[in-house]
Amino acid sequence: MKIVAIIPARMNSSRFPGKPMAKINGIPMIGHCYCRANMCEELLTTYVATCDKEIFDYVKSINGNVVMTSASHERACDRAAEAMKKIEKEIMTEIDIVVMVQGDEPMLIPEMISESLKPIKEDASVNIVNLMSEMQTIEEFEDPNEVKVVIDNYSNAVYFSREPIPSQKKYSGYFPMLKQVCIIPFRKEYLIKFNSMSETNLEKIESVDMMRIIENGEKIRMVMTKVNSLSVDTEYDLERVRIEMKNDPLIKEYSYAKL
Repeated sequence: MKIVAIIPARMNSSRFPGKPMAKINGIPMIGHCYCRANMCEELLTTYVATCDKEIFDYVKSINGNVVMTSASHERACDRAAEAMKKIEKEIMTEIDIVVMVQGDEPMLIPEMISESLKPIKEDASVNIVNLMSEMQTIEEFEDPNEVKVVIDNYSNAVYFSREPIPSQKKYSGYFPMLKQVCIIPFRKEYLIKFNSMSETNLEKIESVDMMRIIENGEKIRMVMTKVNSLSVDTEYDLERVRIEMKNDPLIKEYSYAKL
């Protein structure tokens, strides 16, 4: 299978403007995401998809792959779908699977991409996969910047929300507090199909594009990762990640000298 990672990134984030170019130990966040995703040996190549010249020029400066996309996209999946068509023309190859890697996951490791690919490679009925991990604190569970998910007995997503789900008001026993980790493989045809679907009401309410799939009665396979990866949604998150990545051994393996 020909598998390509696409990292959608834009400067005009509502919660943290300029986030992709925020530096973590001297390297812009988008540089960390690109280099770390590109280490996954299952990928044919990795691209950044952006509508901003600043991001485009930076990725080019480190000899990375990048395509310009429309500035009108509100959802990362829509940007990835446009980018996929441009990438196929550029590499002159038809893509089988697109792994959408959110540009605010600077602590990802290549194995996380491999974890996410396993179900879609092994089961022809699986069209899309999301990684998830278990939250350890109530503070994280209640943080509206973290997208929570509940799953069914077959590891398919039931619902995504920025609110704490499931409710703990009437249940005091253990129940895993699960959050979405934004490494999302799509079959090519399904990404095209997703892009043709209209934005749905719950997608708008929750501000989670995966709700578009659930509202259309289709399945999202969830895969648990034990990797403790912190995403960056706020300036506070950025400071936490800077501390966590201060001695990150993977940074020494980045293959681009001009970071």
